[in-house]
Amino acid sequence: MDPLDAVLAQVDANADAALERLLALLRIRSISTDPTFAAECRACADWHAADLASIGFTADARPTPGHPIVVAHHRSGDGPSALFYGHYDVQPVDPVELWEHDPFEPRIETRPDGTKVIRGRGAADDKGQLMTFVEACRAWKQVTGSLPIPVTILLEGEEESGGANLPGFLQAHADELRADIGLICDTNMWDAATPAITTMLRGLAGEEFTITAADRDLHSGFYGSAATNPNHVVARILADLRDAEGRVTLPGFYDGVPELDPALKAQWDALPFDPKAFLGTVGLSLPAGEKGRSVLEMTWSRPTCEVNGMGGGYQGDGFKTVIPSKASAKVSFRLVFDQDPHKVREAFRAFVRARVPGDCTVEFLEHGAGRAIRFPIEAPAFQKARQALTDEWGKEAFFIGGGGSIPVTHMLKTSLGMDVILAGFGLEDDRIHSPNEKYDLNCFLKGMRSWVRVLHALAR
Repeated sequence: MDPLDAVLAQVDANADAALERLLALLRIRSISTDPTFAAECRACADWHAADLASIGFTADARPTPGHPIVVAHHRSGDGPSALFYGHYDVQPVDPVELWEHDPFEPRIETRPDGTKVIRGRGAADDKGQLMTFVEACRAWKQVTGSLPIPVTILLEGEEESGGANLPGFLQAHADELRADIGLICDTNMWDAATPAITTMLRGLAGEEFTITAADRDLHSGFYGSAATNPNHVVARILADLRDAEGRVTLPGFYDGVPELDPALKAQWDALPFDPKAFLGTVGLSLPAGEKGRSVLEMTWSRPTCEVNGMGGGYQGDGFKTVIPSKASAKVSFRLVFDQDPHKVREAFRAFVRARVPGDCTVEFLEHGAGRAIRFPIEAPAFQKARQALTDEWGKEAFFIGGGGSIPVTHMLKTSLGMDVILAGFGLEDDRIHSPNEKYDLNCFLKGMRSWVRVLHALAR
């Protein structure tokens, strides 16, 4: 007899207990970027290892030069093996004064529209999401004593602080961690009622540069026009990065960027998406970027260049008529398809150097690099997962792109040779990385049921 219905019923019957476990997890202050919380990160890793061991996984929290990585194995099942990745660390809570309550004293709130949410740091990113998968495994074990397929769980403790130790860990333990398919629950649904699988993520190259002109700040009355103002130099460089059509002007920038597959473009064009409403939620109305491209196309499958920060001269209250000695900017490139982040970095630095006056100097600081990634939606595992999500939510699951970057997906592909199903149950308004982070309670409950169905589908 097919146990699927019994396992789904078990999820529903134990929903309150699952929620209590999540609330306990959210109380652990596992802020990875702040050394003050190193002991709590270790405690969080130990919490996960003990919880997974309690449902029959062989689990331990393994040391790294930074925070521990939890590895858990459950070898039962005859179907294809899966590696599930999540992260137990969270972002800092600053500015804490903007929180409506203690970020690590989670609570259930009812919003004006009647929906219930879990409010607290890490609720959506990524503790609530990763626990949807763990609770699905728990329900399978409670009903059948086993899992439908062999499962390994990998929980990182440094995702929010750069993940410096994960690449080496994956390489060192590749034989142990390798599986037929990767699973990640750290992305969003299409909307609160429609599930989605993210099949494309953009890569990233980050750069900071500083222009130095005079050997000290200068009086603008004495030196204005006669001395180079590095603010002007930085402004001209940044303005030159895009042309009037919104295209990035770095030589060779679009190498490796094909036109979007017509079938996929048609699928995206058919999505119920209103660009005016999308921009309206942030107080804008006019699409920027490349002329002739849709908003979804620009945010999912086109590369971009964005100025993330600028500084130079007096920034305090009041006014100071100074020509600064130094000015700087931070620039990021979201990359797609086969763009090489290192070649983009080299092109950017050459672009900047060509625009620096002869008596000025420039210094560069690298801020990470990663390639874009895309997965084969026609592969059987992706089709099975899509159908499982559709069955649970009662609405066809969409294959969507993602404008952001999740470096671990590329690591799993290159280090372990596996494609990754990115099936997340977050929402756009979850306020991850911001004060008053929340996770929709219905997404948590149906996320557990969804993973029950996905595991069942992958085994068939």
